[in-house]
Amino acid sequence: MDSMSSEPTVSHVVALPYPGRGHINPIMNLCKAIVSKSDNILITFVVTEEWLSFIGSDSKPDKIRFCCIPNVLPSELVRASDMAAFLEAVWTKMEAPFERLLDELEPPATLIIADTHLFWAVSVGNRRNIPVASFWPMSASMFLVFQHFHLFQENGHFPVDLSDNETKRVDYIPGVSSTSLLDLPGFNGGIYPVILKQILCCISCVGKAQYLLLPSIYELESQSIDALKAEFSFPIYTVGPAIPCSKPGDKSCSSPSQVESDCLHWLDRQPSNSVLYVSLGSFLSVSSAQLDEITAALQDSGVRFLLVAREETSRLKDGCGDKGFVVPWCDQLRVLCHPSVGGFWSHCGWNSVRDGIFAGIPFLTFPLFADQNLNSKLIVEDWKIGWRVKPQFTENLVARGEISFLVQKFMHLESDEGKQIRHRAKELQEKCLHAIGRRGSSETNINSFIQNISEFHGH
Repeated sequence: MDSMSSEPTVSHVVALPYPGRGHINPIMNLCKAIVSKSDNILITFVVTEEWLSFIGSDSKPDKIRFCCIPNVLPSELVRASDMAAFLEAVWTKMEAPFERLLDELEPPATLIIADTHLFWAVSVGNRRNIPVASFWPMSASMFLVFQHFHLFQENGHFPVDLSDNETKRVDYIPGVSSTSLLDLPGFNGGIYPVILKQILCCISCVGKAQYLLLPSIYELESQSIDALKAEFSFPIYTVGPAIPCSKPGDKSCSSPSQVESDCLHWLDRQPSNSVLYVSLGSFLSVSSAQLDEITAALQDSGVRFLLVAREETSRLKDGCGDKGFVVPWCDQLRVLCHPSVGGFWSHCGWNSVRDGIFAGIPFLTFPLFADQNLNSKLIVEDWKIGWRVKPQFTENLVARGEISFLVQKFMHLESDEGKQIRHRAKELQEKCLHAIGRRGSSETNINSFIQNISEFHGH
């Protein structure tokens, strides 16, 4: 007797994130939400060996199990030093071992949730008659920019002349408000010009999937999501914010390590809304010289701050004075929801953007890479819940005096600007909490997606 006949009602979802922290976390959080709502779904979460060593001991529900495939490169941490080589390996070396794993799974897979960047997963599912839900880990706006990239060429904006683009704005991308060219990947340097063709291939493959999942909330990007729904015939679900908590201050989300306990105890001793939380991402970060300018500026400002500095922690710790606290890592969501935190200096990765909105905190934006400039634009121009720290595209250091002045102004809670930006951040937080509450947009979408999974399996 096979295991399908012994468990006839179980749908078996195989989740396949791109091997990177900002991609793994939201898919895992969605998987946890799915199994919390259905007893009839088993999830196999597929990661590379290196990522299994990082997250294999993390707590998770019994209905989620880990499986691993070989690393795509000898050390995946090489992706920070040679992103193009890492992406090439992900696009060419993961498919075959993933297919072998599918052959071995019991019960057989009935649905694949795959990161959109793993374009080949759609073909694998279609060959095997397994439906695929493409999970786009960035904003809906970013998806639309890539989907309509041909319009830049048609309007004479691509290939790009950086010297000529400083003031150019585009307003012809469906569902995306007027945007400076410098806020779009492919126009502001970095790696996107090198890998653009392949990224556009990933986007084009989504049309052959059966679902599109977005870790956003409808109320956050309604224009963009409506534009997407008008272009695709299959279901599109906003399942965000795809974070581990359902309400701010929920202490059940994590158990802090000693470093985090020390950090939380320090936060407990600070006045309400007085601390600026500074974190520039888990992947690429600023140069040591820029970090020194930031740290010196924070000290000069007299503002209380909590700085995540990773491997630079020990070097920076001593110079922070009694108003600063430096850690190598922390539970970001827990910190942002702490009552003493009043601002978030962020690189604007999409995960961090959603964390900050969930916590109701205004932003200082410092984008570094990929979609972060567009996310910064959404924060500053569309939602008006943040200010930019630096010009849109500059290789120059942002100087200590400039940063110090901005930080003081930003954390001045009683100024009219300070009150307005915090009021808008709280309004956006309310929309987010409503979306994940009972009958909210994200809650409804996750339930509909679960129903689709079960119905397809039943046929």
